[in-house]
Amino acid sequence: MAHGTERPGGVEQHALLLAAGLAGLAVGAAGSVLGTVRGLLRRADTAELVAEAERDLIARGRLVVDRVTTVPPPQLEVLARHVTAQRSGDGG
Repeated sequence: MAHGTERPGGVEQHALLLAAGLAGLAVGAAGSVLGTVRGLLRRADTAELVAEAERDLIARGRLVVDRVTTVPPPQLEVLARHVTAQRSGDGG
């Protein structure tokens, strides 16, 4: 189908079908998540899983904060250090 051509049924019907498809996808995903949560609640080690998830989220949070707050060194300085290290390793 070429760009700019009219779709059968009109733009309104196309938008409605897209919205309905997205809604169906969201409902399916929500059902899948609900089934997973139900399965987790039946496990005997739920408290351990929650603690592990908390540790994982904290570690991910630290990574994000470090990534955002750490200022990388200037690139020319890094290159100069690299060249200096190579020259000192070559003996000259």
